[in-house]
Amino acid sequence: MKIRNLMIQKSLLFFVLAVLLPAVPVFAQESEEGGDFWICPGVETAMYSLSGPAYGGGLSLGYGREASIGFKAVYFSDTEGLSTLELGFLLRWYFLGRTRYSNPFVQFSGGPVLFFSDNTNAAITTETGTISAGLSLGWRLILKDRWFVEPSIRAGYPYFAGAGLSAGFCF
Repeated sequence: MKIRNLMIQKSLLFFVLAVLLPAVPVFAQESEEGGDFWICPGVETAMYSLSGPAYGGGLSLGYGREASIGFKAVYFSDTEGLSTLELGFLLRWYFLGRTRYSNPFVQFSGGPVLFFSDNTNAAITTETGTISAGLSLGWRLILKDRWFVEPSIRAGYPYFAGAGLSAGFCF
């Protein structure tokens, strides 16, 4: 069962990377008057665990200037053998407009969540999934021209609450 879970997780990661990475050059060729393409790896914690917070890392990709649309994938794990793969579409709105300046934002994200358990005594013993939806509040802090850091907090279903820190680059 553990080998099957690992194979499913690797297959999903390969699919996400194979679909999203070829799109990078297309967005990078946009003019300055168009929107910004941004890529943002980060670390997060969320209440996906049965006994406490789950910790993980992920990658967000987005496109836009005053509002952004994009995709986010995060893999969480806890100490009791429960792993969570969150795949979601995101819609972000910047309170102060253009993204080239430090700016607070609100973000809606939603999509499928897959659960994997290595522990046969856990409440979730097979691969299951559900739909996730939530709101995030964060702040994009510009470091150098196109580099940024984003702390954020979030709330939603099925994770209840979470927080994250990411760093990225605008093309």
